[in-house]
Amino acid sequence: MNKAEIEKRMNKLYDLVRYHADLYYTKDTPEISDESYDSLLEELRLLEEKHPEYKQNNSPTSQVFGEVIESFQKVKHKYKQWSYDNIFDYQDLIAWEEKIKRFISKEEGLENEKLEYVTELKIDGLKIIVEYRDGFLIQALTRGDGEVGEDITHNVKTIESIPHKLTKQISGIFVGEAWLSKKQFEKINKQREKNNEPLFANPRNAAAGTLRQLDSSIARERKLDSFFYDINEVEGTENPDTQMDQLQLLRELGFQTEPHTKLCTTKDDIQEFYLEWSSQKQSQQFNIDGIVIKINSKKIHKALGYTSKAPRFGVAYKLPAEEKTTIVEDIDVQIGRTGALTPVAHLKPVLIDGSMVSRATLHNQDEIDRLDVRIGDTVVVKKAGDIIPEISRVLLELRNGKEKTFNIEIFAEQKGWTIHKEKTGKEESSAWYISSEDNDEVQIQKIIHFVSKKGFNIVGFGKEYVRTFYQESLISSMEDIFTLQANDILKLPGFKEKSVTNLLTAIEHSRKISLSKFLFALGIRHVGEETAVLLAEKFKTISDLSQAHFNQLVAIDGIGDVVAQSIVEYFDTNDLSKILSFVSFEKETKTSNLLSGKTIVVTGTLQDFGRDEIKEVIRNNGGTISSSVSKNTSFVLVGEKPGSKKEDAESLGIQIISEQEFKKLIS
Repeated sequence: MNKAEIEKRMNKLYDLVRYHADLYYTKDTPEISDESYDSLLEELRLLEEKHPEYKQNNSPTSQVFGEVIESFQKVKHKYKQWSYDNIFDYQDLIAWEEKIKRFISKEEGLENEKLEYVTELKIDGLKIIVEYRDGFLIQALTRGDGEVGEDITHNVKTIESIPHKLTKQISGIFVGEAWLSKKQFEKINKQREKNNEPLFANPRNAAAGTLRQLDSSIARERKLDSFFYDINEVEGTENPDTQMDQLQLLRELGFQTEPHTKLCTTKDDIQEFYLEWSSQKQSQQFNIDGIVIKINSKKIHKALGYTSKAPRFGVAYKLPAEEKTTIVEDIDVQIGRTGALTPVAHLKPVLIDGSMVSRATLHNQDEIDRLDVRIGDTVVVKKAGDIIPEISRVLLELRNGKEKTFNIEIFAEQKGWTIHKEKTGKEESSAWYISSEDNDEVQIQKIIHFVSKKGFNIVGFGKEYVRTFYQESLISSMEDIFTLQANDILKLPGFKEKSVTNLLTAIEHSRKISLSKFLFALGIRHVGEETAVLLAEKFKTISDLSQAHFNQLVAIDGIGDVVAQSIVEYFDTNDLSKILSFVSFEKETKTSNLLSGKTIVVTGTLQDFGRDEIKEVIRNNGGTISSSVSKNTSFVLVGEKPGSKKEDAESLGIQIISEQEFKKLIS
C-alpha cells in the first residue's frame, strides 16, 4: 500500500473499531467476536506504530470503551478504571517482561523488590466497582468509559456471591467481574427463543444486559455470579503489600475470588499456566478469554504506574483465537479426486487457534456469492480445533474499490477446463466438476487418496511423492504403485537409496489390507469410511460386493439411493482384476462388542485420542460413527471446543458423555 492507501485504511479502521466497540461495550449487541475485534484493533495499533503521522488524537487504541446509557444514573469514579493491554504469544510475553525489567532497573528503591507474577484467569464478564461504608454495600457501578460509570446497585445486590455486609466493619472500593454461567446462559436463551426475543450472543453480553435491567427481579432470576481481584482503597484495615495478599484480604472480607490463581516466579511459569488453560478453557462454568498477569509487589505497581489507557504492571495474555481478520490475497481452485472443484482463498498468513493459517475453503461458487467475498477483501476467518479454516464474513466497510470478483466458470475457461454441474433427479449440485476424468490433477488426487492413512496407509508416500512420480510418468494409476522399481526412482533428483528402500518396503507391507480400507481407498464416489465399514460387514468379500444389486445395497441401514447407485455404477465401469492381483485381504479388526448397535457422534477435541484414532476405537468395539446428530444417535462424545453437534444433542435429548465416561464404557 502507498501512503494514501495506508491513511485511508487507518481511517476506515478507526470508524469500524469505534462502531463495534459501541455495539459491544454500550449496546451489548456485538456483530463480530471479541477475537475479530481484537484483530482489527491490533492491525490499527501496528499501523499507528509504523505511521504515527496518521494517528488520530482520540485513537481507540488508547481509549477505554463503554459509554454510559441514558436510563441509568451517571456516577464519576473516584478512581479511574483501566483496561489491560493485550499480548498474544510467548514472544510478546518476553518483550513485556524485558520492558518491565528495564523500567525497574531505572527506578531507585526497587532493587530489593522481588519480581514475581500473579496469574489469574481472565473472566469474560462485566467489570463492576463496589463501594462499602462501615462494612455495608452502598453503591455499585459499571466501568463505563473509565471516568464515569452507571449506577447498577439494585442489580448487584441480587448477586449472591457479593456480600451486602463485609465480615469487617471497614470502608473501601473493590473491583471485580460479574459473570453468567454457561448453564444459566443456555437457560436464558432457550426462554428468549420461546418468547421470540433476540438471543444473546454470549454469556458476557447476557451478563451485561442483565446488569442494565431497570427491574432487579430479572437480575435475581438470572443468577449472576462474581469474582473480585482488586482493591482501589480500603480504610479500617492494613492495605496489602502484594497482589496475593490483596486476594487473601478480599476472601477474608467475604468476596469470592477466582480459584485458579497462581504465583509465578519466571515467564516460563507463566507460559506453563497459559498453555494449561489454553487446552482447558471450556472446562469451567465461566467463559475464559485469557489470563491476566500482574506483578505481585504493590511497590512496583506504584512505581510503574499507568499509560493513558492501561496499567504498566499488568497485561492480558489472550488465549489462542479461533477466529481473526485477515486479507484475501488471491482465490484459486482445488481439484478433488471426483473432479469436484473447490474454490480456496489464499490469505495473508494469520495465527488462529495455535496454527498459522494461509488458506481457507470457500466451498463453492454459491458460497462466494453469498458472502460476496472478493480478492483484496478483509475477512473474518474461523478455525476451531480440527475444523478446516473458513471465511465467515466480509468486512465491507474496509473495501477500497480495488477488490476483484471471482467466478469459477470464468476461471475454468481461462484454464481451458470443460466443467459441469451434476444432477440427482431434479436436483442440481452446488459444486462444479471437471468434465474429463482423464484430467491429470484428478488422477493425482485419486492416487493421493489411495495411499493415504485411511486407505492403504503407505508410510512415507506423501502428496509430493505422488505428484513427482506422476509427472515423471512412473505412475499413471493406482495399480502402478505396486510395480515401482528402485532404479527408476533413484534416477530422480533428491532420492537416496535408503529413502527409496523404505518407501518400497512400506508399499510391500501395505499389500495386506482390510476390505473396508480397500473400499475406501478405491475412492468410490459417496463411499466414506463409515459406508466402507458397512459394506465390508455386509458382503465380506470384494467379489460379493461387486455383484450386488441396487436393491441389496439400499436395504442396508445407512445407505441411500444415491450411494447405492454410485456403487453399482463403479463396479459396472471399473475392472479391478489388476489391482486385486497385488493385494490380499485380512480380517476386519474388532476387539469387543461393547458398543455394538450404538451410533455415536464425536464433537470437539479429545485429550487422549486423535480424530482418526477415536473412530477406530469405536469401530473396533462394534460401534458405528455418524457425522450428524439425529434421533437414531445413541450418544454424543464431547471433547474440548465442541461445535453445534452438542447443542443438537441437547435439543433432541440425546445423551452426552465426556471422554472419561467413554473410556470407562470401553474398559
